[in-house]
Amino acid sequence: MRFKSAVVASLLVASSVAAAQDQSRPVADGGIKVAGWQGKIDPGEAHGGAKLENAKLDKMGNDLHVTTGPAVAYWQPSNVASGNYTVKATFTEEKFMGLNNHPHPYGVFIGGNDMGTDQQSYLYCTAYGDGRFIVRGFSGDSTFRLNGRGEPNAAIHKASGVGASVTQEIALSVKGDKIECAINGQVVGSYDKSAVVGANKLKSTDGVYGIRFGHNTEAMVKGLTLTKQ
Repeated sequence: MRFKSAVVASLLVASSVAAAQDQSRPVADGGIKVAGWQGKIDPGEAHGGAKLENAKLDKMGNDLHVTTGPAVAYWQPSNVASGNYTVKATFTEEKFMGLNNHPHPYGVFIGGNDMGTDQQSYLYCTAYGDGRFIVRGFSGDSTFRLNGRGEPNAAIHKASGVGASVTQEIALSVKGDKIECAINGQVVGSYDKSAVVGANKLKSTDGVYGIRFGHNTEAMVKGLTLTKQ
């Protein structure tokens, strides 16, 4: 009995330590430092007391530099896409897992509506530096997943180890009745538009586009662009 109690106690301590390590940690001198950009943290983060100023968006040369803090989406209100299009950007996590004890994702989002409000909706595709990706959407406090909690794909680059640099080119496309996520030039996920537009999902695939980061993550963003099909 003493052995079992010790094992249970050890597991509880380990779980508590892991949970504490994975909580969003505020970034020093946070906030949005790039003119014309806006942002909003995830509903769960906000309900937990986090603020947009706990993450940071600034610029290094011509590239965006994001450090989180709480999970967050950033955008320029004038960046709007409609019809058939592709939004893409290149993300470099210069120190893989530099701010966390396991991989966290980053990528692009599309279909943003009511951005900056509690009813905002958007769809994102993000990659992890361990070779996985996730496609997920928000509609107010509701979330919807197109590939569960993420899945691996050989097209996604893997960091050689903790602290190593890893780069991903991530694109989301609307093509007729399909939505595609491509990473490093290869389509890793294709979904029916009907799976993402509707009640508690997107209002439309037309809308604002931008970038999306998980919590406690740092990366550079180069070449956020829109291409019409």
